[in-house]
Amino acid sequence: MAFPMESPNIIIITGLSGSGMSTALAALEDAGFFCVDNLPVALLPKFLELHRQSMSEATRLAFVMDLREKEFLSRYTHVFAELEGTGYRPELIFLEASEEVLLRRFSETRRKHPLGKGGSVLDGIRIERARLAEVRHISHRVIDTSLYNTHQFKAVVREFAQKAMADSGMRVQVLSFGFKFGLPHDADLVCDVRFLPNPYFAPELKEMHGEMEPVRRHVLDQDVTRRFLAKYLDLLDFLLPLYEAEGKSYLTIAVGCTGGRHRSVTIAGEIHAHLEAAGKPARLAHRDLKT
Repeated sequence: MAFPMESPNIIIITGLSGSGMSTALAALEDAGFFCVDNLPVALLPKFLELHRQSMSEATRLAFVMDLREKEFLSRYTHVFAELEGTGYRPELIFLEASEEVLLRRFSETRRKHPLGKGGSVLDGIRIERARLAEVRHISHRVIDTSLYNTHQFKAVVREFAQKAMADSGMRVQVLSFGFKFGLPHDADLVCDVRFLPNPYFAPELKEMHGEMEPVRRHVLDQDVTRRFLAKYLDLLDFLLPLYEAEGKSYLTIAVGCTGGRHRSVTIAGEIHAHLEAAGKPARLAHRDLKT
């Protein structure tokens, strides 16, 4: 396997069944990681080689590997050494929990432990803990999930992934739409700009749209528009850091007018430009521009 031109950030989650590996993977996926559950450890080098050859834009990868794969214990040492020898630096995170908590979780979900002898969950927990002792020892971080509720645990996951997430943070989308076609289902903040003068009723502008300069000038040259934007952009500057600090991974700011072609398109463009100028990368989309 060739040395990677630009090594991606790789997090490998392992640990005890019922300790929260699926929750951790979901939190990483929300944070922008490309995630794979139960990848056989022997396939990891090949996966990374294909990733490199495809020139994939995914730079943060997360995998769950555990004793569901029968060859995990016999192969992980060799595979991890091979990866480090070719320039990859996977971070191994081990999750565990107390017997009491694991027993309660298995009882609540009514799942059988994969290693339980004769259906005994407790036996399975103890066998798995013993078999994974060495993996736990070499892990970069061990997290006892007994100490956290789901929300708190996801915050812990975000914390140890912060290094890989440093250039992403909360992902913001600014979306224009028309109220007559319905509210966007994924809107977090809805901004109704139907109070602004409507270019639709200017015959020379009716067939244009809000990305065209004549329509933009018609909307933006209004005193009410300037006053509104000053207040609304100030509100967004206040709100966005608070949403990000709360742990929100995605935020959609939906800007609506009647048809979604004129006022909302122009105002969404102004909001997007403001965020970009402030160093807050955002995606701009116009849902109903071509409707």
